[in-house]
Amino acid sequence: MPDIRYWDRLSLDPATKTLRREGIPIVISPMDKNAIEEALRIRQARGGKVTVVSMGPLNTEDILRSAYALGVDDAVLLTDRTFAGADTLATAYVLSEGIRKLGNVDLVLLGNESLDGSTGQVGPQVAEFLGLPSITHVSEITFTDETTVQVKSNIELGFMRIETHLPAVLAVTGDINVVHIPSVWGALWATEKSIAKWTCAELGAETGRCGLTGSPTWVPEVAPIDVKRRGEVLKGEPTQIAVQLIEKLRADGVLPEI
Repeated sequence: MPDIRYWDRLSLDPATKTLRREGIPIVISPMDKNAIEEALRIRQARGGKVTVVSMGPLNTEDILRSAYALGVDDAVLLTDRTFAGADTLATAYVLSEGIRKLGNVDLVLLGNESLDGSTGQVGPQVAEFLGLPSITHVSEITFTDETTVQVKSNIELGFMRIETHLPAVLAVTGDINVVHIPSVWGALWATEKSIAKWTCAELGAETGRCGLTGSPTWVPEVAPIDVKRRGEVLKGEPTQIAVQLIEKLRADGVLPEI
């Protein structure tokens, strides 16, 4: 996702109505970090291998190296101009094809939602494409045996305990763990690791289901917001600012004179 510190620089392409991301750094979405952290914890407790799969332009390599620094075993970048402009459905389709190409996957973990889109759709859509069980809003994962997990899924005013057989797709929340800070050695090790790059042709994906062409949702029109409210910054000590604010509100007739 685009780095939140640069969101004020994002703009929309007037022709495609998609975000212009050129020059905006890409980072791992916070809940995706939680998904990576949980995968690493499961590997430590039960063995196995952690592979990170991401769809994006070539500069997405930087965030995959961040995943290597956290301790993942392998990283795959699904990158092709055909993937550009994808909505959640087209994104989920490409990700599912990447996961399918990996083969022998026991558990798929994703962030429940991203900060920029916040749709919460990609996890269930990936599961549907793969034909696997799907559980969202997961804040706890417990293995009951080698092929079964019990999860805590948050709902409004509470939670549910759900049990499912593996393989399955789980979308985790930020409550599931605390992401560790990568070590200096981890960061150095990450620079030496290779990243597999798969194109649309190498995935064997249908081009008509990728990118803008494969996206059933689209933006018909974009219009700028005309902000008419007046903005003013008050400076000084807290008590001085409070006095200035009250005086201005009274001058504008918002507060009554005393």
